[in-house]
This record gives sequence, structure tokens and C-alpha cells, in this order.
Amino acid sequence: MGSVNSAISFISFFEDSYMLFTVPKFDYSYKKQIINPKKVYSIDNGFSNMNSASFSKDLGKMLENMVFLALKRKYKEIFYFQETWECDFVVKERNEISQAIQVCYNLTQQNKDREINGLLEALEKFNLKEGLILTYKQDDEFKINNKKIKVLPVWKWLMD
Repeated sequence: MGSVNSAISFISFFEDSYMLFTVPKFDYSYKKQIINPKKVYSIDNGFSNMNSASFSKDLGKMLENMVFLALKRKYKEIFYFQETWECDFVVKERNEISQAIQVCYNLTQQNKDREINGLLEALEKFNLKEGLILTYKQDDEFKINNKKIKVLPVWKWLMD
């Protein structure tokens, strides 16, 4: 039990010093948001890279962290969404979810179903007509179940 409390204390310390940010799982119940697992993002990709125990760079995670930081500058309430599938980010504005965003370094045949299904699940849940998949360099657009899915390189999205 002490180690769990210590980990929570360390995360809180890093959040208070703005080195890390936690993103809660979206739920209409605030109590459930608090007890559900959170995703953690770093203030800086270089900081994460230098302090990672991993032997290889996870470029997808670095891209996701970059997108989070851009969202954090613009929006106050950012969540991830998960029921059957996971959607990396849902943005809440004026008491409703306004955007659903997936991030992957490369949209491939191997990950396409996972990325699209997570996004579609969020679009359906929040009655959104359009979703976004941000990648390193892919640019595409398609329609599934009357939902428009834009695939954009992160740099284009950041320029908007």
C-alpha cells in the first residue's frame, strides 16, 4: 500500500511542478473520472526521451505527447475516451464534447481498425459528425457510417 501512495505522491509532485500532466478518462460521473486510470503526458518530449527506460524511441507516443501539449495550450478540459476501444483525446467545451482525436505515427493495415474503431466509438457516443486522426505525414479523408474522418499530418494541424 505504501508504494501506491508513494507513486501517487510523486505524480502529484510532478504535476504541481508542471513537469507531467494527467488526462482522465471521460465519464459523466466526476467520481468515476477520479478513480479511473489516467494517461500521463510530459511537458517536453526531450525530457521524456532522456528519462525513458526504453531502448527504442516510441515515435507514436512522442507524437501523441506533442498533440496533447498543443491541445493543453488551447483547451481547459481534455480527456481520453474508452468503452470497447480507446480514443486518445476528446475535448470538452461549454459542457459538451466538441472534438475526438486519434494520434498514430503511421496509419497502417495493422493498426487501422484499432485507430478508426476508437474514433468511431467516440464520434457515435458524443454525436459528432467528424473526427480526426493525426499522423506524422499522412493526409487522407474518408467516410464511414456517415462520419467523416480526416487524416492529417500533425504539422498541418498545428498550423491551423
